[in-house]
Amino acid sequence: MTIHAAAGRLDWIGLRPARREAMTAAGTAEVTFSGLVGDRHPSPGKRAVTLIQAEHLPVIAALSGATEVTPERLRRNLVVSGINLSALRGATIEIGTTILQITGPCAPCSRMETELGTGGYNAMRGHGGWTAEVLTEGQIQVGDLVKPVSVDRAEKTNLKT
Repeated sequence: MTIHAAAGRLDWIGLRPARREAMTAAGTAEVTFSGLVGDRHPSPGKRAVTLIQAEHLPVIAALSGATEVTPERLRRNLVVSGINLSALRGATIEIGTTILQITGPCAPCSRMETELGTGGYNAMRGHGGWTAEVLTEGQIQVGDLVKPVSVDRAEKTNLKT
């Protein structure tokens, strides 16, 4: 259960500057215990960062009747490809110099009906992504590997006191 075929890849970073404003794509980001610097919801804890599986974007598009769904429309901070985020629930992962713990599913909100059209909420159910807590602050950039880390390593690098 802890073995993955390969490391994943960080494909996209998005920041939500303010409520209802469009997401801003970033090539790099600073990650603090409260989440990504420049994101509107700085909140330390289990929902500090949101992630979504890149491979789910075409599924969401198909289920919502859209030709394509871009990450900006789904309002998640990080898009990851090549590693199954569902299999990492509860696991500790490293992206760049940051260590996150995947804490649980990120349920879609009613805004998806506006963003994706009628049925958008249901199109995202089961594909809405994941929430994560920041265990080690650091820097991330598009192209970084996304890989599980051992519990021992995560405990040794945990900066939270």
